[in-house]
Amino acid sequence: MKLPLPWFSLRPVTDESFFDTAPIRFTYVMNLAASADEVWAGLVADRPLSWCKALTVQYTSPRPFGVGTRREVGAQFNLVRMKERFFIWDDEARRHAFYVEKANVPLLSQFAEDYQVTPTEQGCQFVWRFAMAGRPGLATALQLTQALPKRLVFDGLVNDTQRHFKTV
Repeated sequence: MKLPLPWFSLRPVTDESFFDTAPIRFTYVMNLAASADEVWAGLVADRPLSWCKALTVQYTSPRPFGVGTRREVGAQFNLVRMKERFFIWDDEARRHAFYVEKANVPLLSQFAEDYQVTPTEQGCQFVWRFAMAGRPGLATALQLTQALPKRLVFDGLVNDTQRHFKTV
């Protein structure tokens, strides 16, 4: 018998200023050999980010996707589960951003990601931003150990993306 996951609510992120003001922030700028359309298609596919080994992602909202779209994510081979909601979605600009509404681990009070794909002469530039704040009592510990999740989680996602699309 499978027991239900406990879910912990996170505070919403309602505008992009959080990516500049969050206590913990990581920004990755990747110059990829693939076209902007190809990378964007992979980000909005039925199985987005399928090339990232440590992620499983599925939309729980029907198409067409836009602001308010929801999806569920399993990270680190489903040890961490998250329910996400998009607050920016612009297909024309190839940009979207979401925040985590709920997670099965009580470490963070807020977490958001922002994706921006821009065409270049050699392919595209993909800017992937992560922003987060720890729960009270854990915020200082998270800031002191922020290199650990960066190295163990985020760097791996970026490396998988660069391997999949190739860099220029």
